Amino acid sequence: MLSPLAATLLVLRLPDVGVAGYWQLLELFGSPLHFLNQPVQSLRSLLNPVAAELLGQFHADQRTSELGQKLAKDLAYIASQSDLHGVIYDDPLYPRLLREIPRPPPLLFVRGDPTCLSLPQLAIVGSRNPSGGGIENAERFAHYLAERGFAITSGLALGIDAAAHRGALRASGKTIAVMGTGIDLIYPARHRQLAQQIVDSGGALVSEFPFGTASHACNFPQRNRIISGLSGGTLVVEAAVQSGSLITASYALQHDREVFAIPGSIHNPLARGCHQLIRQGATLVETAQDIVDQLAGLLSYKRQEIKSLGVLQPELFEEPGGVDERPVLDADEQKLLQALGYDPLPVDLLAERMGLDVGFLSAQLIGLEIKGLIQQIGACYQRL
Repeated sequence: MLSPLAATLLVLRLPDVGVAGYWQLLELFGSPLHFLNQPVQSLRSLLNPVAAELLGQFHADQRTSELGQKLAKDLAYIASQSDLHGVIYDDPLYPRLLREIPRPPPLLFVRGDPTCLSLPQLAIVGSRNPSGGGIENAERFAHYLAERGFAITSGLALGIDAAAHRGALRASGKTIAVMGTGIDLIYPARHRQLAQQIVDSGGALVSEFPFGTASHACNFPQRNRIISGLSGGTLVVEAAVQSGSLITASYALQHDREVFAIPGSIHNPLARGCHQLIRQGATLVETAQDIVDQLAGLLSYKRQEIKSLGVLQPELFEEPGGVDERPVLDADEQKLLQALGYDPLPVDLLAERMGLDVGFLSAQLIGLEIKGLIQQIGACYQRL
């Protein structure tokens, strides 16, 4: 007798079934076990010929059939990894918010703590090639939100995703990485250490793809629906008009979740996706507290839900107090910061505007850059 996990794995391993086909079969048969117990002859109209043939071989001899060997290998791999879990749709650990989306993943592979999938989550997504200001915003927003009880969910990609994960880790918070590969393959490879830090800090890596699934472009839109589905809201930091981040935001709108966007310079092509979202009704945010205020109800609800599930709840932090960590500026630095806008400005034009020597001005700009208040872009500077 197959376990529910084994039955789910087996159905998903059938060629051309996929998530949509799985749920169509479940509508007809109620459970993967009931489907697998049917005579193969009666299933031929529902499966492609290769899948029907493989299932017939499995019924004839589970141990030696191709499907049976794949299933045994999958189950052995899960059993050999103490931090790896197979969470099926009917498992109490399967996150409630993800259940609500159309055709949710029937099975999640989770490396790390599966209980953190039920924490209140905020997705942070954006460009793989962001500006320095975009990286700074992603890290700061993630840090602030993680301190206030949100798990930060993103896609482990270069750029904004990685910055969001690191911001949450820096706050000693929980962060969840949803992958577009099998759970056994970290992509990009340079993020192996980051992935391990996520697990070691009590977060989780999540994938719906079979073991060994490599990185394919078609996997990432599918991955993005999970990022949105797990989260009460999605924050887009920087994104071009045609980007995967806007796909995630589109899923969030379809799932009736909040969408937030950080506005940027009209001259920054990576701000155009955010501006488009704002025109379409996304909430414009200037501070992370804007998001906390809007999702306060979600925090309260998830607090009660987690308590009823008996899942460990992270401490919700109060407003930070104590020492003001903003850098101290002298009068000249304050004037320079006021004169410098949020669009890139050449040094010679800034010197002319302020009536200062370029050498003296350059020294002041370096000081502000060290204090983290401005950034250099080529021969220009702009405020952060």
